[in-house]
Amino acid sequence: MMKEADTINHPYWPRNLSIPNYVANDRSMSEILIFLFSVSGILLLATWSLTGRKVSGRSLSGGRRLTLCWFTVCGFIHGVIEGWFSLYYTIIPEDQSFLSQLWKEYSKGDSRYAIADNFTVSMETVTACLWGPFSIWIVVAFLYNHSYRFVLQLIVSLGQLYGAVLYFFTEHRDGYIHSEYGHPIYFWFYFVFMNILWIVIPFILIADSWCQLSACQSMFDKAALKGKSKRS
Repeated sequence: MMKEADTINHPYWPRNLSIPNYVANDRSMSEILIFLFSVSGILLLATWSLTGRKVSGRSLSGGRRLTLCWFTVCGFIHGVIEGWFSLYYTIIPEDQSFLSQLWKEYSKGDSRYAIADNFTVSMETVTACLWGPFSIWIVVAFLYNHSYRFVLQLIVSLGQLYGAVLYFFTEHRDGYIHSEYGHPIYFWFYFVFMNILWIVIPFILIADSWCQLSACQSMFDKAALKGKSKRS
């Protein structure tokens, strides 16, 4: 029978989880979080500044500029951070690269990332390959006033919402065993807060896309009706 000290060599839940190749981080939680929020903050400020210029002779509203700030940060998180996981999930527990350490830190809130759970690997791979590039495409589409910009916003927001709902629901079905349930940082901040953003904000943007596309369709229908009236 193995000793408890031999089996529990990691900080993850459930405590009997077997991760034999785990190597503890040499970066602190504060270093990792400062990096994440500093880069996100720089991208927010840069995008806010970039979107302040006129687009097709008019200025973007404050709300629209915030939306583009959101998608810029999404492009970074989906493409770089989640992209790293989708590429290196097999070695993250033992790897000491900075982004691997970021994932080991986050895994304290959801250990499915430390064990390369099938759902998280599949979801993050799709997210990195599709929603990362598409998020940047949305920013470009709005900056150049492309006609398909709200279609892109709808597609990406639906994908984000769907992924986040599955993310929470699969863990709910497991009984929240992959985190220290109720922990103020690991459960409520890492697992709940940092992911519920991808439910709340995409839901708002889906409603926004719905309204914009519905208005366009209504205008098109009225124009088509007028054209028929003139011909008859």
